[in-house]
Amino acid sequence: MEQLGHFINGITVPNSSSRSGQVYNPALGKAIRTVGFAETADAQAAIAAAKAAFPAWQLTSLAKRTQVMFSFREILNARKGELAAIITEEHGKTLPDALGEVTRGLEVVEFATGLAHLLKGNYSESVSAGIDVYSIRQALGVVGIISPFNFPAMVPMWFFPIAIAAGNAVIIKPSEKDPSASMFMAQLLKEAGLPDGVFNVVHGDKVAVDALLEHPGIKSVSFVGSTPIAQYVYETGTKHGKRVQALGGAKNHMIVLPDADLDLAADSAVNAGFGSAGERCMAISALVAVEPIADALVKKIADRMSTIKVGDGTKGCDMGPLVTKAHRDKVASYIDAGEAEGGNVVVDGRTLKVEGNGFFLGPTLIDRVTPSMKVYREEIFGPVLSVIRVNSYDEALKLVNDHAFGNGTAIFTNDGGAARKFQNEVEVGMVGINVP
Repeated sequence: MEQLGHFINGITVPNSSSRSGQVYNPALGKAIRTVGFAETADAQAAIAAAKAAFPAWQLTSLAKRTQVMFSFREILNARKGELAAIITEEHGKTLPDALGEVTRGLEVVEFATGLAHLLKGNYSESVSAGIDVYSIRQALGVVGIISPFNFPAMVPMWFFPIAIAAGNAVIIKPSEKDPSASMFMAQLLKEAGLPDGVFNVVHGDKVAVDALLEHPGIKSVSFVGSTPIAQYVYETGTKHGKRVQALGGAKNHMIVLPDADLDLAADSAVNAGFGSAGERCMAISALVAVEPIADALVKKIADRMSTIKVGDGTKGCDMGPLVTKAHRDKVASYIDAGEAEGGNVVVDGRTLKVEGNGFFLGPTLIDRVTPSMKVYREEIFGPVLSVIRVNSYDEALKLVNDHAFGNGTAIFTNDGGAARKFQNEVEVGMVGINVP
């Protein structure tokens, strides 16, 4: 079976040890390749290559750096179908969803091509007697990216096009569950003319992560993933003097007021709750229905859920499998808990039957969920939509504000005043990173 190596200094290199993990096609439920898990020495080799490449790349003209981004954009746009197929094979999302992910990433690449304007400094004359003040923007050096499994192309592209165009060298540690997208993009960057060592890929687990967080040669780390790991990355990275941005988990609410268009609300709940099998940080997982519309809304959502086709993402379905069997079973356990704690499972994804051994779980709707239930308190990261019934708008707003992971909220109403009231009263702490 093929084993993915690391991409260091412009070439693919084998792992230095026998430690590895299996990469699955989740629609088939079978391993398709293995990926080597880096030892500290592998990570150090990548850091050394990036440090060696950084000085020349930093001194490369902005025109040349953005020219590489232009070239990368053209190559990736021409081959985005290949990258989408890689994502679908290893992650499981449908091909249109994977293609949409790549397109979103390309938007950041396009933004990076115009970075020269954002790198301009400032100059202020005579701020005090005989004193002028100026500021300049310079590259940091070697920067690390630790990316999640759910968007193996888009999330890395949130970061590395900007970092590279600004003159930094990059080391990415992709998820071991779907690592091939990063390797594909590394080859395209090389084809686009990026010098060896400016972009490196190191696979693995906590060993690779800790190497990026602790090595003095890494100047900043960008992370997207679960809240506990985000907190670990933030604390460990800052402890070692690094700039860290750590994006954690979420429990996104959708508030539906009594005067809302219930058909539109139901359509939106289905799309936002079950797109990409719910494996996205901004998925709607908590629907807050302000009475007396809950019964009607639940029925409309359940009716629409019956039309969702679940299957292999390459075969024209609406929703694919979950990324691994372990994750599928974990999400199913939340449904078990919700039912055991008194929730009404209106649509049960555990009963779904799909041909083959894939890691499938059908879209699930649980009504009469309360704030004390595990299915509401914790991020599920799967196709499970919980309905919480409340009696007023103020009660709904308090519910969102009181939730530790209430990052994002959609509000459905025909009254613009209520939406403005929400915007004015929602807590500032709701938006952003769930890391102290």
